[in-house]
Amino acid sequence: MTHTTHERTKVRRRRRLGAAAMIAAAALLVSGCSIQIKSEPDPSIPADTMLLASDKGTPMLERNFNPYLVNKRSASSYIYEPLVIINVLDGKETPWLAEKVDLPDARTIDYTIRDGATWSDGEAFTPEDVKFTFDLIKQYPTLDQKGAWQHIDTIEVQGQHVIMHLLDDDAPAADIVSQTLIVPEHIWKDVKSPDTWRNPNPVGTGPYVLGNYTSQQYTMDKNETYWQADKIEVNHLVIPAATGELDIVTKGFDWAYSFLSNVEGTWGAANDHNKFWFPPGGVIGLVPNMDVAPFDNVDVRRGIALALDRDKIADAATEGYLGAAGQSSLMLPNQEDELDPTLPNQGMITQDTAGALEAFAAAGYTQQGGKLVDAAGKQFSFSITTANGYADWLRAVQEVRKELGALGIDVQIKQPQPPGYQQAIQSGAFEVAMGGMGNGIMFQGFNNSFNSEFAKPIGETTSSNFGRYRNPQMDQLLAQYKETTDEATRLGLSHQMQQIVYSDFPVIGMYYGGLWGLYNDKKFTGWPDADNPYAPLQTYDQTPLLVFTHLKLRKDGE
Repeated sequence: MTHTTHERTKVRRRRRLGAAAMIAAAALLVSGCSIQIKSEPDPSIPADTMLLASDKGTPMLERNFNPYLVNKRSASSYIYEPLVIINVLDGKETPWLAEKVDLPDARTIDYTIRDGATWSDGEAFTPEDVKFTFDLIKQYPTLDQKGAWQHIDTIEVQGQHVIMHLLDDDAPAADIVSQTLIVPEHIWKDVKSPDTWRNPNPVGTGPYVLGNYTSQQYTMDKNETYWQADKIEVNHLVIPAATGELDIVTKGFDWAYSFLSNVEGTWGAANDHNKFWFPPGGVIGLVPNMDVAPFDNVDVRRGIALALDRDKIADAATEGYLGAAGQSSLMLPNQEDELDPTLPNQGMITQDTAGALEAFAAAGYTQQGGKLVDAAGKQFSFSITTANGYADWLRAVQEVRKELGALGIDVQIKQPQPPGYQQAIQSGAFEVAMGGMGNGIMFQGFNNSFNSEFAKPIGETTSSNFGRYRNPQMDQLLAQYKETTDEATRLGLSHQMQQIVYSDFPVIGMYYGGLWGLYNDKKFTGWPDADNPYAPLQTYDQTPLLVFTHLKLRKDGE
């Protein structure tokens, strides 16, 4: 199970209702009688310069461009690049600092390192920089954000090739290893404490270099020696610390990443060129704790799944911007090519009250006096744990409580603060939890959610499989997937895993969590959207590199 891209939007979203009220209040002050608000690009910002809401001060911006630290500046990922970029929407890979990736067998990754790229200080980028980077994050494990060394045994350099020898047959490891950001050996080899170094003057291979910096705002300038410089038409970035919802709507941003309540009436109405695209970034659903009765009973899990109206839950949670999710754990239509075609209705489970009661009856529960009770007459009662401040999750849980309550089930809602929520799911201190699962990389989504290797006893902390799901058949399929590089074989194994999730309900999928992209196309064109989903519009991690290399400066008359 992952919270991934979803989690990063939550902090902003916690305050969106208040911000929406602020927007309305500001509009009233401006117009005196209308709640309409208008926003135009700052005329002092040149046509080739983007105002970007990708960072946030707390309230000041710390000058930290160490790409491996949690509190780094977001633009670190515009400076440092990975070997391969993976589109989290569908798992499509784009070779980057590695111009080619080969898997000669299931325990070897052969990267052909790009020739001719340079660091922004003019030094040549080499395969030795790649090996140095991986040796560095092995020496300082807290820097290994992707967990590459959980898979690697040894590394060797042969000319332009960097060859990773894995610990075991582990073909999917390439998707993890490839995402590590590469740093220059000639600078980092002299850093005494790279695990705490703030890297104030970053040198990378990426499209941008640091310009002016203050604690309220910083700028980025095009790296003129970038190996794809001909594809970069956004010559400058302006990144302020003030990027709340009110700022985003009123200050003429070109690109932002934030959920806005009533986005059409706020962002969309503020400027004719303001657009938004909210593709699914994962499946949000219920995670039953398999070590807590009666959720170890598949009939109970099936009963809950059949009792739910996912369309209503999706509408309540996302204000209608995203739809109901199926029980395959895949994101559709992004991953349609991966979907098992034999799943009924593409894996979507529709509300079936009679079927739900039949499943509960098989588990020993019947309706009496408006309550669903067990053989002893005790009402079926349980709690759902969500995180305080995650407004869409709360609205979803409230709808779930209403729908299960109609069958006579008593559902309580627990809302610890986010750190308490994380502690609860990691230690197993819950009955049912809200959670996110799946991503654009099928194997990672299934392995993280369902591999029994992560199913620790209650009280012991785990980093994945928070539901403590154990299924030898699923484990065998995951192991077989790791051992093969044949795409047809992988697809067949994926279909079998989807069948298990569909019938065994280790998670109960409900709706899609979104990637909340906002953009203005007055100055720049080429933005990703539903018709051209080459990347999400998130402003963090690696996929912004795909966006920057696609954007074009709008010409006069266009």
